[in-house]
Amino acid sequence: MSQPAPDRRGSLLVISAHAGDFVWRAGGAIALAAERGDRATVVCLSYGERGESARAWREGRSLAEIKAIRREEAQNAATVLGAEVRFFDAGDYPLVESQEIVDRLVQVYRNLAPTIVLTHTLADPYNGDHPAAARMALQARILAQAVGYDAPGEPLGAPPVFFFEPHQSEQCDFRPDVLLDITPVFDRKRKAMQSLPAQQHMWDYYTDLAKRRGVQLKRNAGPNLGLPHNTMGEAYVRLYPQVTGVLA
Repeated sequence: MSQPAPDRRGSLLVISAHAGDFVWRAGGAIALAAERGDRATVVCLSYGERGESARAWREGRSLAEIKAIRREEAQNAATVLGAEVRFFDAGDYPLVESQEIVDRLVQVYRNLAPTIVLTHTLADPYNGDHPAAARMALQARILAQAVGYDAPGEPLGAPPVFFFEPHQSEQCDFRPDVLLDITPVFDRKRKAMQSLPAQQHMWDYYTDLAKRRGVQLKRNAGPNLGLPHNTMGEAYVRLYPQVTGVLA
């Protein structure tokens, strides 16, 4: 009797400080992973209820109402992209780093065994929650690899980590070394963005950014790749070295 083929699907883990961050910055990567049949999981450390929900506060909503609104928006966006989403409700502005959050992330790592991890940059002078999320994401990855660390599950391997693009790249010293073609799924990313009316001002900003990154993608790919005029892109920085037998 022939043995069943091993599951070769990838597992994408996205660690997001707030409810909307994963959509603006990595929605294309998430949608591409889902279309390949990979498992895509988003962890929202907070709802962005205090720092990224100004419209709801001006409408006189309570804190509990705002959390519920942002949770529903993030859930809807994740569904559009083809991802599952987990909410830690750790609070924002500030997102306080803690061993408890790191331990919860270690369990996520070991449970999912991600093959790729996406998170925030380690520098963002405009939003301290973003580097805090990145530091906890990286610390949890290190601990999840340790055989002797007291947490359920098998020790993690060494999934590559990519920082997604911050809102104001130049001030965050963000110099992309990976340009991802998201043209086939950009309509889904745009629909996911529109699932976040609490931050409607971001819709056009990140559409324009995708166009600019698409132009750079075509320029770096060269003329022989035949990319369409309306190529859309996302930018990333790889943290750890790529391991390969062939330079490309």
